[in-house]
Amino acid sequence: MECKIKEILAIQAELGILYFRLHRKEDSYLCTIMEKSYGKNFRLGMLGGGQLGRMFIQEAMNYDVHVHCLDPDAEAPCSRLAASFTVGSLEDFDTVYTFGKDKSLVTIEIENVNVEALEKLENEGIRVYPQPRILRIIKDKGLQKQFYSDNNIPTAPFKLAANATEVCKMAQTPFVQKLRTGGYDGKGVQVVNNEDELSRLFDAPSIIENKIPFAKELSVIVVRNPKGETAVYPTTESEFNPEANLVEFLFSPAEIDAEIEKNAQELAIDVANKLDFVGILAVEMFLTNDRSLLVNEVAPRPHNSGHQTIEGNETSQFEQHMRSILNWPLGSTKITQPSVMINLLGEKGYEGSAVYEGLQEAIAMPGVHIHLYGKEKTKSFRKMGHVTVTASQLEEAKKLAKSVKKILKVKS
Repeated sequence: MECKIKEILAIQAELGILYFRLHRKEDSYLCTIMEKSYGKNFRLGMLGGGQLGRMFIQEAMNYDVHVHCLDPDAEAPCSRLAASFTVGSLEDFDTVYTFGKDKSLVTIEIENVNVEALEKLENEGIRVYPQPRILRIIKDKGLQKQFYSDNNIPTAPFKLAANATEVCKMAQTPFVQKLRTGGYDGKGVQVVNNEDELSRLFDAPSIIENKIPFAKELSVIVVRNPKGETAVYPTTESEFNPEANLVEFLFSPAEIDAEIEKNAQELAIDVANKLDFVGILAVEMFLTNDRSLLVNEVAPRPHNSGHQTIEGNETSQFEQHMRSILNWPLGSTKITQPSVMINLLGEKGYEGSAVYEGLQEAIAMPGVHIHLYGKEKTKSFRKMGHVTVTASQLEEAKKLAKSVKKILKVKS
């Protein structure tokens, strides 16, 4: 009888500890496995309502995960798909805090958000992935580069400058100037080739890097859940539009040998582990002429270099992001078919209501998968959608992608 009483008391003690952890939300894994993370009572909040959020919602719907969005644009791509849509600033403390405090979990589709509000939500027991302390590092490219340096992650040598005057004193042409904060989609980055171009410097806190000669621009998408489990996608290769400084074509798999592929994937996992990151992380890299890999920068969200995963891999990057932040089993990253992704950019010189020329012709082509982002208005080089072309061989997909590029135009 005495033994039975001791056993009962021991079980009660264990249950009390479990309740305490769940009540205080100090064990995110236990919270996740004890909580139903689908259905209308599970409210997943997303900061940002752009095309990344739209594609995330399209995957989340398959699992009855309800996504609630905050974005400053009432006509943002998520506005017609989200379970609820709130118009408001992503950088205002009160707006972000008020939006997040009734959510089961908060995530992002853009990193330029109010980190202080997310920290307060996290301190009050709301799960926020990726974690606010990591967003604080990543949204400031200076802190991001310093993190690489402090953690032995290979990156291009850099200097920090407070303004254009300091850049002129510290830099030798040719060099690359990057704004520390606020840049996106190629904005906030410029190559300065000679002294005549110094007049167009950004007069704001910046990073200065030597202009690195490189053979290829690569990207690796890595995903990591709260348990520390990781999954990594095969490396992709990018070709940029030189005028807009935006990705024009993306190839999967990258045309690199097995050793570089292995090194690139290991480097991406190393970055995610050293950050203790939860969610999906795009690690952009330079492959130099001597076969070294240098981390350029990272994006703590689904990324342009992973769009082809919707048709080209067993699990899309958007589903994978959902799986990781909900602490679900991670999906297979295996390539199902070689693929090429084309960004549909607004044609230069056109502004107004979007018209997609050649859409019917492109739809008729086998292996062509079109994604329009629901943006009513176009302007020069605005991202209006993307096309993924799949084929049994990469060269075949490339050839077809070039045909689509010639046919499909976004005008007004």
